[in-house]
Amino acid sequence: MIDLDALAGLRAVATHGSVVAAAAATGFTPSAISQQVKRLEKQTGVPLLERVGRGVMLTSHGRHLVDAGEQVLADLEQLEAGLQQRAGVVAGRVRLAAFSTAMRGLIAPIARSLRDAHPDLTLTPDEREPWDVVDLVASGQAELGIVHRWGGVPLAVPDHVVSTPVATDLAELIVHRDDPLAARARVTPHDLADVGWIATPEHTICRQWLSRMYDGTGRPPRIAHVSGEFESHLALVRAGLGVALIPRMGRAPLGDDLVAVRVEDPEPVRLVDALHRRTMADSPAVQAVLAAFAGIGGADQAGIHSEGAGSRTKATKMASSAPASAGS
Repeated sequence: MIDLDALAGLRAVATHGSVVAAAAATGFTPSAISQQVKRLEKQTGVPLLERVGRGVMLTSHGRHLVDAGEQVLADLEQLEAGLQQRAGVVAGRVRLAAFSTAMRGLIAPIARSLRDAHPDLTLTPDEREPWDVVDLVASGQAELGIVHRWGGVPLAVPDHVVSTPVATDLAELIVHRDDPLAARARVTPHDLADVGWIATPEHTICRQWLSRMYDGTGRPPRIAHVSGEFESHLALVRAGLGVALIPRMGRAPLGDDLVAVRVEDPEPVRLVDALHRRTMADSPAVQAVLAAFAGIGGADQAGIHSEGAGSRTKATKMASSAPASAGS
């Protein structure tokens, strides 16, 4: 009989490209993953991995086993979810992969109440980029994922993964209070032709949106500084090193030195979705987490605030022109 845990380990090697990467994704040690593969090879009587340089790759037998085993693992996952639903059991571990601001603005607000309501349910957050979140959910390395999509920037989701809308988040231009733009109620990309941007790294979804925002201007945005964290963006704007485009969700208070200005034509809106595999649709644990997100309701409760505490009056008035609630 084929060891199903070992089969899942082999699938992780196929998904992540190496034993070390598979171990990091599943929480096992590389030695444990190797032992699982060896156990499978002994059970099946065929080689499943072969060495290529310093790494490994699946043999044709290994690839066949992973491909054929996908349906077996999916059927078992669906069976387990159905049994738990019949029993009304909300228990077990839910691995939840999400981008950083969702950790602060969506997951942190529900974590305690979810634990209080379902003490046998363990939520295990894992901060990842949206593309990685899709891969983790699709490959069975996470039960749930939170991703974001900016208008015009597609995010491909496989057919066996279900997407559920969670929130709509608005990004705003953040400038220093002494910047002339701070006096504006709203701006368009044409008004920002010469500004120096503090931006996320290339190939991130946020950076792609910033570039697309300039499509009608005839020139790309001028990137002055690059940082992967919005907290760092705020600090650099506060130091007078440029401007930044920062979503409301999970945004730290702006204080007295920073001002949020609305951007239009196009409006920088990102859609936030929850992902899970179709086989997990009946899982009471997954349903409980999705219900917790739905129960957040208004954007303010989700940590999507219109302006940081302690900001000056002018900033608050400008921010109030944006919708008070971005939740879906």
